Amino acid sequence: MTPTVTTATVDHDAALVKAATLVEALPWLARFHGAVVVLKYGGHAMTEPALQRAFAEDVVFLRYAGLRPVVVHGGGPQITAHLDRLGIASEFRGGLRVTTPEAMEVVRMVLVGQVNGDVVRLVNDHGPFAVGMSGEDGGLLTAEPRTTVVGGETVDLGLVGDVTEVDPGALRALLDNGRIPVVATVAAGPGGQTYNVNADSAAAAIAVALGAEKLVVLTDVEGLYSAWSPETRTGDLISQIAASDLAALLPELSAGMAPKMEACLRAVSGGVPQAHVLDGRVPHAVLLEVFTDSGVGTMVLPDPPTGRSES
Repeated sequence: MTPTVTTATVDHDAALVKAATLVEALPWLARFHGAVVVLKYGGHAMTEPALQRAFAEDVVFLRYAGLRPVVVHGGGPQITAHLDRLGIASEFRGGLRVTTPEAMEVVRMVLVGQVNGDVVRLVNDHGPFAVGMSGEDGGLLTAEPRTTVVGGETVDLGLVGDVTEVDPGALRALLDNGRIPVVATVAAGPGGQTYNVNADSAAAAIAVALGAEKLVVLTDVEGLYSAWSPETRTGDLISQIAASDLAALLPELSAGMAPKMEACLRAVSGGVPQAHVLDGRVPHAVLLEVFTDSGVGTMVLPDPPTGRSES
């Protein structure tokens, strides 16, 4: 009897490239095994189907690789679309949405009732890992009213809150059970009031409370630029910046970038070793940052220690 022989053409060059990529990831897999990584999900990565799928794959890859991802999401485009359908005008001051009581009902419905479920389903297409929750669940986020400064003047934002307290017990229980928490950023405040919390700042507060190893903020630009020109849309990408240097730059940043970089500053000032702003329009940007030597985007680091210890 003649044996059956199966032949196949092997692309050795492509296989070697894949092997090299895995080897490059090895020290990062060792370093971050068991570490909490907080991912702020937003921008184009949240609205384009191909990028949605890539993000979900990244999150599940982190979970299988031994990391402990937490997803914190906003839903600005979805909220604006729903407000438009209801004939409610959207207003932004200093990059933050002014939230009236009427708008707050829509914000809560869209973030908790629509977007959170969509993100959970995206992740769970790859396994039963994601569990959705809001900042109100289990007292996760407590907030107080916040204002912002525009043109040197303090302006009111309505029912926009700033996180004052994080109770991470529910998140830790989910992580210890091998789950991936997916958090919608509304929070409880004084008198039982619900507040709309900026997702960037909420992600930073959660990263600090969990003792995360990284905060990763997805946005729609390559990172933080120096000498950025809005007219030509050109500038020099800053790949790494210390906290004090970022603090000096904050007043000059655009309304869109300021909340994201402020969140990174809050995170590293609160003990998170590093925070990153990545271009969410790049498929698998999260994996490129976590598991490659080159990284992508802008990394914010704590200021180096000063002075010398006595021997």
